[in-house]
Amino acid sequence: MKNLTLIALVLIGSFGFSLAQDNFDPDQLFYEARTLILDGKYQEGRSIAFRALSKYPEYADILILVGRSYAWEGKNDSASIYLERAIVASPTYADAYVAYLDNLSWGEQYQKADEILQRARQNFEGQLPNPIRYRESRLLYYQENYDEAYTIAQNLFDQGFKQEGLLGYIQNLQRLRRNSALGVTYDYDTFQGEISPWHTWSVYGRTRTNLTGSLIARVTQSSRFDGFGTLYELDAYPSLGKSSYAYLNIGGSSASFFPKLRMGASIYFNLPKAWEIDGGYRYLGFSEVTHILTGSLGKYVGSWWLNFRVNVVPSANNGTSTSGNFQARYYFKTAEDFFSLQLSTGVSPDEESRDQSQLLNSYRARLGYQQLISPRLMIFGFTGYSRDELAADRFRNNINISVGTEYRF
Repeated sequence: MKNLTLIALVLIGSFGFSLAQDNFDPDQLFYEARTLILDGKYQEGRSIAFRALSKYPEYADILILVGRSYAWEGKNDSASIYLERAIVASPTYADAYVAYLDNLSWGEQYQKADEILQRARQNFEGQLPNPIRYRESRLLYYQENYDEAYTIAQNLFDQGFKQEGLLGYIQNLQRLRRNSALGVTYDYDTFQGEISPWHTWSVYGRTRTNLTGSLIARVTQSSRFDGFGTLYELDAYPSLGKSSYAYLNIGGSSASFFPKLRMGASIYFNLPKAWEIDGGYRYLGFSEVTHILTGSLGKYVGSWWLNFRVNVVPSANNGTSTSGNFQARYYFKTAEDFFSLQLSTGVSPDEESRDQSQLLNSYRARLGYQQLISPRLMIFGFTGYSRDELAADRFRNNINISVGTEYRF
């Protein structure tokens, strides 16, 4: 009898010990698993998450965490299993749909993503939360429905929706949309009586083709140095994939103050965390040929776009020279309305009317404004001051005013 009592006590004690071992705070386990997974320790984090799920199988945040960990490893099918469970457990929890749609988009399972989006519309009674609407726009982007994707993204920007890289995403969509336009610009340059003012005006047309991307033809005419000249140019922005595109330029003129031949090419990359980078080459054929290497690093921060560009001009006779340009834009109302500030030293290779061989250096500051006053009409204006070094002891002051408008159709 004593033996039976002893065995019973041991069994009861073991059972109680087992129960004690199973008692835990699921929230604490969630935070432990989350810390490990965000640190890249996926398996260790999931083992803790699985322990919590064994007792709380409908804990949506843990299901989402496990699903995202698989998605970050590229195991999209495994991720979908847990993200599906999260939606079933919490049909009106936006984070579950956001994670599921991200995973399906990364796995290029667009048809399945459409089905999940439709379930979200039903469960949220047509009023999708903004994070899900952003994923809807991204899905349309992956399906090359750029106009609808742009409309949703622009609406989110107007509402003040905060999403890293949203502004850069909208800018990329604007480049990809099939919109055509005609525009005119006028520039007035005065040099405080040293030489006669320059008057420059241009007309351009823009369209888009599948081969060239945005295609811009521009005719620029200018009156300066008691002469008159015309420059003809063609720009193209062909797409190189979802995260990169190219810039191509060719132009020429018979006027002495325009390059006889100008060519340029750059490749742009959209990087994670709303960064972008580009590198390229410019050829300017004035009285002397100038070869220029150019590159820039840009970042979208909220409603700001910040960019720093460096230009390098190698020369066998005068040594290598460099110039730099910093540009900041603050976007308001829409992603096409902005104020801008530009500070630079040296001559930009994209200023086709400046012969770099005739300037030792240049210091410049410009302020700008652009606004889309209707879906079809845009206006813009810039003003700036530059101090150009013509010789070691000779400088020329330049005040520039530039205005323009663009009509879209």
